[in-house]
Amino acid sequence: MKRLIIALQKSGRLQEDSLKLLRDCGMKVDYRDGQLKVVAGGYPAELLFLRNSDIPEYVADGVVDLGIVGSNLLEEENAPVQIVQPLNFSRCRVSFAVPKDSPIREVADLQGKRIATSYPNTVQKFLSRQQITAELHTISGSVEIAPSLGLADVIADIVSTGNTLFQNGLREVFPFLESEAILIRGNNFDPEKQPLLDQLVFRIQSVLAAADNKYILLNAPNDQLDQICSILPGMKSPTILPLAIDGWSSVHSVVSQSDIWSVVHNLKTAGAQGILVVPIEKMIA
Repeated sequence: MKRLIIALQKSGRLQEDSLKLLRDCGMKVDYRDGQLKVVAGGYPAELLFLRNSDIPEYVADGVVDLGIVGSNLLEEENAPVQIVQPLNFSRCRVSFAVPKDSPIREVADLQGKRIATSYPNTVQKFLSRQQITAELHTISGSVEIAPSLGLADVIADIVSTGNTLFQNGLREVFPFLESEAILIRGNNFDPEKQPLLDQLVFRIQSVLAAADNKYILLNAPNDQLDQICSILPGMKSPTILPLAIDGWSSVHSVVSQSDIWSVVHNLKTAGAQGILVVPIEKMIA
């Protein structure tokens, strides 16, 4: 029986979020720290746990069918792979940062400076586009310490919350690359496994759509239905059901997570009562 072989990060937040996504897609994954291989239940898939930097090469070489990595790694490695699906988690940015008292404020200020980074290819591509010449120092891990040791004037590294920069006396100058988790496949992907990949992508998209939306239920006076329905975007149009109380209806719809509070406020102002906002587990368009 054909199985999809999927490479995940060996440890870290990206691994945790990847496993959660796959489990939400129906895979039963009995994973314990330190395991390098797990055969999933509930879906024909086998998971391999690899060093993050090795995943693009394994996918490109056809050793594994798919991989979940940060898009920033793909930018750095430049491996011949295809992005199948953005996954909308592990969002971060690659930014330049300097000591708090540094005069460096903008791109032009990087001219001639020493830059420490774990992403030399990504940084060099950006500098070349900006016609900036700088001295790059490649460091594997703990890049934040480079300025205090006198090794660099600037660092270029992944930033999520900015706490690590703050703790090391650094300030972010500006980001130059946005990143999120992505599902990738090689150019030599086995065509016989395409139906399995299509089904997995379908499930992933359903899970992601559910995470981005909320189900909303409310009671509305019938004389305000037109106004209330105009507030609700919905996938097509709201569902309206009569209540046992004369002159009232129950209205059901789907609202984007990012809009939920403004929509609820407007509904309340328009006369809606008993508003319920409910998570959606899966959403099939």
